[in-house]
Amino acid sequence: MLSRRLTAAFVASCAIGLCASASAADPLGISAEETYKLEQQANNKVLFIDVRDPVEIMFTGNTDVVDANIPYMLVDRTQWDAQHSRFRMYQNPDFAMQVEAALKARGLDKDAPVITMCRSGSERGLPSAEFLQGKGFRNARYVINGFQGSAAKEGDKAGMRVINGWQNSGLPWSAKLNPEKIYRVDLPKKQ
Repeated sequence: MLSRRLTAAFVASCAIGLCASASAADPLGISAEETYKLEQQANNKVLFIDVRDPVEIMFTGNTDVVDANIPYMLVDRTQWDAQHSRFRMYQNPDFAMQVEAALKARGLDKDAPVITMCRSGSERGLPSAEFLQGKGFRNARYVINGFQGSAAKEGDKAGMRVINGWQNSGLPWSAKLNPEKIYRVDLPKKQ
């Protein structure tokens, strides 16, 4: 975890669009706690997005602290992926455009801090931040350990996601969806 002084410097630098690395080992990562502090202090100068498919959010919960749900990967329920024993997932072809539109709606540009969050941090959080950086969003980061965190390896809760992550850090979350923030295909697209 970052020291308090480094944390304050990170929050201050992100608030003005100059995000520093969260750690030398994971330069794109930021903890759930740091993300929450940043969202509280940055006066809408940060875009915090949940990049999970909305159906996943419906069953696992979310936080209303996020500014929007813009899926990085979408589930195709018409195609089965036998190798992974799940429905096929494909990259949202409009992801970068939708992130840029969300920034513009807040009066921000691609240099503003963008923080992505998925379930665990690794499957969509990190790849979405890397993808955004490759598209010119130079201050894209992701929440380490994501929303649900890591699974316990032993004990009564072995296999359950009860370690770290947003949900296990005492940060605000709910099982209820906010219709204003969840990714919806039943509404006309905003231009």
